[in-house]
Amino acid sequence: MRRYLLSSAIIILILSLFGAYFFNQYWIHRYDELIVRQAGIYRLDEKLVWSVIYEETFFRAWKIGGADEVGLMQVTPLVAREWAKETGFKEFEKQTAENVNEFLRDPERNIQVGCWYLEKLRQKYRGFPAEKAMTLAAYNAGASRVEEWTRDTDASKLSQNDFIERINISSTKAYVSSILKRYQEQTR
Repeated sequence: MRRYLLSSAIIILILSLFGAYFFNQYWIHRYDELIVRQAGIYRLDEKLVWSVIYEETFFRAWKIGGADEVGLMQVTPLVAREWAKETGFKEFEKQTAENVNEFLRDPERNIQVGCWYLEKLRQKYRGFPAEKAMTLAAYNAGASRVEEWTRDTDASKLSQNDFIERINISSTKAYVSSILKRYQEQTR
């Protein structure tokens, strides 16, 4: 009887571990198709977008941030309204004016607006050695902070590590470093 109970306990433990692993894989990859599609539209590396979402919300589409950021990529209502205006689609402008939180809770719209904003920020740093780090820092702390951290040097020549060292907000430095580490793990 003891052997039976012990064997049953071991089997249940093994099945639980495998189940947790497969559930985790499902959880972190369930938006991959949307990420690939929207990253492609905005000429972004889908692994970088995936890494941003991992860091921002761990793939929780319903998450609301401390500064009222919404959804997977923690998009602000202001950015969503700016995106809607730039698209020229009156329906998007109407939806973001009426209930921007509901609009941004839709995973596809959230990733679409988040990718648009990442690309918009990236335009200023394209081709720089620290392009990804600068874009991520601007996404997290604002483009004016990136300008502040590069004011006394030629930003187009700063290495990624040198730029990260200049970030004087510890949470932003950790944010950028964490995303870049996860991104590098994804590209191996």
